[in-house]
Amino acid sequence: MTGKPTLPLVAVLNGPNLNMLGLRQPEIYGSATLDDVEALCAETAEQLGLAIDFRQTNGEGELVSWVQEFRGRAVGIVINPAGYTTTSIALLDALLAVQLPVIEVHISNIHRREEFRHNSYVSKAAVGSIVGLGIQGYALALRAMAELILEGP
Repeated sequence: MTGKPTLPLVAVLNGPNLNMLGLRQPEIYGSATLDDVEALCAETAEQLGLAIDFRQTNGEGELVSWVQEFRGRAVGIVINPAGYTTTSIALLDALLAVQLPVIEVHISNIHRREEFRHNSYVSKAAVGSIVGLGIQGYALALRAMAELILEGP
């Protein structure tokens, strides 16, 4: 049986409160919704020849389980860990364990915000971070991931 070749899969994972995009602090996060982010990611992935699995959760354990689920299944992870950026060693450990390239995304520039937001555990597992460019950071992260995949090991 012949079919379409399977596209490389990239997990696009979102942490707590991102389901409130467009409603929560629009002066910081803008007016785009999570549905807008998903549409942007889907469009960008299609242009790049990638498949995405786009998810959001408010639960740390669920996010950790999702990261683990993608080991051996995805070619990389784009993640906006949101509030777990500065608190979750469990998420860091999961990202390190799956041995996939990780690109961290933040809609706002976390380095221009409150001091407690400046440290990112996720950055210790990420090949790169994109901060402060709004939802376009997701598209940039997918483009960077495509480049990483093309470069190979």
